Amino acid sequence: MERQKYLVTGGAGFIGSHLVDALLARGEPVVVLDDLSTGRLENLAAARERGDFRFVQGSVLDASLVDELMRECGSVVHLAAAVGVKLIVERPLNSFTVNTKGTETVIESAHRHDRRVILASTSEIYGKNSRGPLTEASDRILGSPSVPRWSYSTAKAVDEILAELYRREYGLRATVVRFFNTVGPRQSPAYGMVIPRFARQAVRGEPLTVYGTGRQSRCFLHVADVVEALLALIDLPGAVGETFNIGSDEEITILDLAERIIARAGSTSSVRLLTYNEAYGPGFEDMERRVPDTAKLRAFTGWRPRRDLDDVLADAVADAVAEARAELGRQAGDPVAEAPAQQGATAVRTVLAGPCSV
Repeated sequence: MERQKYLVTGGAGFIGSHLVDALLARGEPVVVLDDLSTGRLENLAAARERGDFRFVQGSVLDASLVDELMRECGSVVHLAAAVGVKLIVERPLNSFTVNTKGTETVIESAHRHDRRVILASTSEIYGKNSRGPLTEASDRILGSPSVPRWSYSTAKAVDEILAELYRREYGLRATVVRFFNTVGPRQSPAYGMVIPRFARQAVRGEPLTVYGTGRQSRCFLHVADVVEALLALIDLPGAVGETFNIGSDEEITILDLAERIIARAGSTSSVRLLTYNEAYGPGFEDMERRVPDTAKLRAFTGWRPRRDLDDVLADAVADAVAEARAELGRQAGDPVAEAPAQQGATAVRTVLAGPCSV
């Protein structure tokens, strides 16, 4: 029997590429649409070797292209978005446009072809609501529309509203997932993601830059657990019309997180506090606490995280070590740079056997 084909927008990105690998491993054909603005082709290296995979470089703003791909696929997982606090703050208009018009294009096409939609949203939906744990029905508390930080939350709220209204008025089969902080292999530190940034700073022996007081707390979930949650919801017809938090409830302050990464990396790095003004410019706002309630997801699917924060940090440091070794090895013309990663800044120094900046 012919297997259902999935369209994954943003499939060359961090979460998207892991989902693509998981779908292909189940024997599900996959088409990825990605403009490579933040995604990377190397994330799809294994997928591109398969005959049941196709990559299309393009934008979710291209309505005719989206429609062409939607026609050949049975379901769409819409992950394409401008992500990361740094990117949102630096390019707020472009981010808002991609996140609203892109989703509208995907939803309109899914409705036209009667396709199931898994729509990626975010914990940013809750804004400055620091009460917790946050359920899917918790209030949104936002700052002024003049603060660019809240444009991302607003854009994703528009996405959710579009999905809900299309469901009510046209019967769109949509499920919304709100990702809390997700971490794991392939995540870039370039857009302000805290754990990969800390891991790279620790491995290089640089100060870990903590924004604000560092007393703000977050929860971090391994990307492999996120993918397992997505697969469970994809397979569940009863999830249509529902919204689900996907996250961990293992809470930690950012200062404690920095110290744990330093210890995990075997680093001599210090911690340096930066004000939000120094990090992002004047007027930036943040929340003190963000913890998800995932009881609804557990009730619907039986899902629970199988990896804890130690697993998350081990993978982050291993990635940073491999990157540092490869970079220094390339500079020195050292073939050992291609060897498997060892954990810890000390391991990098030992393998490269020479002066380095880690």
